[in-house]
Amino acid sequence: MAAPIIETCHVACCANRTPNVLSWGRGGLIAYGTCNSVALYDPQEKGVVAILNGHTGRVNTVQWVHREDCGRETHLVSGASDSLLIVWEVQDGKFNHCVECVGHTGPVCAVDAIHLDNSKLLIASTASDSTVKLWLYTGSKAECTHTISFGSGFMMDVSLAWLPGSRVPILACGGDDCRIHLYAQCNGQFRKVLSLQGHEDWIRGVEWACVDGDLLLASCAQDCLIRVWRLVAKSGPERNTQDERTIRMTEDVFTLTENDASSAFAVTLESVLAGHENKVYGVHWQPPVIKGGDQHQSLSLLSASMDKTMILWAPEEGSGVWVEQVRVGEVGGNTLGFYGCQMSPDGSMILAHAFHGALHLWTQSHGKEGEWSPGVVISGHFNAVQDLSWDPEGEFILSVGSDQTTRLLTPWRRKDQTQPTWHEISRPQIHGYDMQCLALVGRFQYVSGADEKVLRVFRAPRNFVENFANISGTPLAKLLASSDTVDQPEGASTPALGLSNKAVFQGDLAPKANEEQGTGFNSVSDQYQESYFHPLILNEPPPEDHLLQNTLWPEVQKLYGHGFEMFCLASDSGRTVVASACKASKAEHAAVLLWSATSWRQLQALPCHSLTVTQMAFSPNGRLLLAVSRDRTWSLWRRDDPTATPTNTEPHFSLHTSTRKDTAIHTRIIWSCDWSSDNKYFVTSSRDKKVIVWGHCSSSEATVTPVEPPVIRPCSSILDVGDSATAVSFCPVLCPDNSYLLAVGLESGQVLLYKWRPSEEPAGASDWTRYGETDSSQSHSLTVKRLRWRPRAGRAGQGGEEEGRDTAACSSWVQLASAGADHSVKIFNINRLAV
Repeated sequence: MAAPIIETCHVACCANRTPNVLSWGRGGLIAYGTCNSVALYDPQEKGVVAILNGHTGRVNTVQWVHREDCGRETHLVSGASDSLLIVWEVQDGKFNHCVECVGHTGPVCAVDAIHLDNSKLLIASTASDSTVKLWLYTGSKAECTHTISFGSGFMMDVSLAWLPGSRVPILACGGDDCRIHLYAQCNGQFRKVLSLQGHEDWIRGVEWACVDGDLLLASCAQDCLIRVWRLVAKSGPERNTQDERTIRMTEDVFTLTENDASSAFAVTLESVLAGHENKVYGVHWQPPVIKGGDQHQSLSLLSASMDKTMILWAPEEGSGVWVEQVRVGEVGGNTLGFYGCQMSPDGSMILAHAFHGALHLWTQSHGKEGEWSPGVVISGHFNAVQDLSWDPEGEFILSVGSDQTTRLLTPWRRKDQTQPTWHEISRPQIHGYDMQCLALVGRFQYVSGADEKVLRVFRAPRNFVENFANISGTPLAKLLASSDTVDQPEGASTPALGLSNKAVFQGDLAPKANEEQGTGFNSVSDQYQESYFHPLILNEPPPEDHLLQNTLWPEVQKLYGHGFEMFCLASDSGRTVVASACKASKAEHAAVLLWSATSWRQLQALPCHSLTVTQMAFSPNGRLLLAVSRDRTWSLWRRDDPTATPTNTEPHFSLHTSTRKDTAIHTRIIWSCDWSSDNKYFVTSSRDKKVIVWGHCSSSEATVTPVEPPVIRPCSSILDVGDSATAVSFCPVLCPDNSYLLAVGLESGQVLLYKWRPSEEPAGASDWTRYGETDSSQSHSLTVKRLRWRPRAGRAGQGGEEEGRDTAACSSWVQLASAGADHSVKIFNINRLAV
């Protein structure tokens, strides 16, 4: 079998901010909703193993359909804001989109399912259309068998189980009326049998567990309490032979009659668990295991709350009173708490997901009862990713997004693993505005732009460089040689009410001796310590609370000059110039500004376009600057020869050529542009579905200014890619036949690969060859915002194994990073030698 052309190396994505969005399967995989997709994450391999695309709205709820033999699940159910439920089934080791359940008229917020037999499922779902629907899935179709309407109320969670000693399904619903409604199937119909009162605020979670033949129901609510209820089968009329004054819990009894045979069941309140200080959003039982052929359920209950803690509850051995066994959580940060929780099949790991999408994993320490430590887990942006960039050596990726953060991803190679896994090891900027663009200036310095008029420059602190050396395995001396270590701060912190990351130096970390011992604070400012930074020595990627506080980069400069929100940035390879552009509806605001990358002074304004400049790119040799615009034209600027003006040491650019409305080929907004590695050609891509290569640009007469601007025509035939082409990028490494490899990102989320070979008279797109494309599981579910190739051949993190080999062997692989509006950053391995 031929080697695949495109392999998914890494997907960085986080959980949606809804309570029921995550489910841990008995097979060890964690399924969670991320934007409009479902991600399957392996916590042992520390990577996403599959992405399931099918929904067209945000995925709000995901649930594995657990089997009674506690084996690996074969079905997964997801519900989304597109009002659909999708049943996914394993076929040949892959999850396939089997059946859509159509019927809800509002976003689906919770789902549960049980196996009726090998091929049939009973599915319960609740949505914001104030209904709970029950579905019968038979393998090829799913039909709605029952609809329960709650008028103007909403049910937040549902849970299905079998009544004790029978094959009668019982449904528990908890919602905004502070009651738990129980429905049981009787003569083929679900009818209401009980309403359990007790909670004093909205009920957020309900879950059944079967213990020694009885059913236990755990419920949690916004009143900060968890209630545990016991449902038992009553065997005939029980007579109370004890003293009348004995205190007994009140029982709620209901009777079911099926085929003239009636059976009675009683529900009692087992316990009320108080320990959380804020709304409790999630409650889950430890998964059952098979022991001696029978299912064994541990009496262990996990809860997650908005107070940023998870608690593990269990009854005491002697008294049977439910008590708190373990409490884990986060301290600090300006984040909200946990939206939900899950426990691994063996109970050795617990997981919470937070308001900002981050996953928080704790692992039980081996041989130490009750000791839990934070674990390494996946992370990602929780809103659209707008821009990304590789560092010049191709060892890490910086990305910015509408979630107001800048994140740094790098490969981490564990001692026991052959392949490295990618992780976020730093969050250089946590802002108050949506981030829009960034440009790296050297390895450890970057400029970023957000929905504000200011550009901000950041430089890596020493603590980051040391930790990057530890995690990536790069010698520290080599890294320090490539970064400016003079007066390098240890780290950075953000003042309580500020947006600027303030540098923290070694002297700031030493505790200040108070002159007047015993008087407490000298001044008001002493009470409110501004530095929340604590230097970390990391040998593995840090957990979320450290990323929030201890991995910021100090801001070294602000650049003022634009009149509107920033839109795009570019920097040259020589680290001398940074170009920036902002949103513009008039020509006066559409000028590109050039900044010195050493003094950070504004060098020039380059006026040419009449609307927003959407993207810019410097040629690899730094001599030419290309800008493309919403006005459907591009402009090319040439750096003046420094020998012509020896007095002026600063770089200066002048207009080389541009297209006008009458000469433009693109008929819609030009979204993206890029240069070939040999400086000969550049490419543009547009909403009009066209991709065009232009040239010849490497003119020898750099010093002679022609009277007429040079005419640069298309060097390729016009490629129609069938959808709005929102991103394009030239691979820096040529193909073996000396053709150029290009990646094109579409509005649909797909990434296409094309080979382009220059020809004298391109006709009928014969110069273009479709090389490969991402399939439905590899593609983004929304627009591709940016594509960037790794600046060198080989795969990042492979160290000497690929980099040290002869070039022909290692350069069969090149890597492509893509940023999507579906909140994800994807890294693809592309095989250049695949036929």
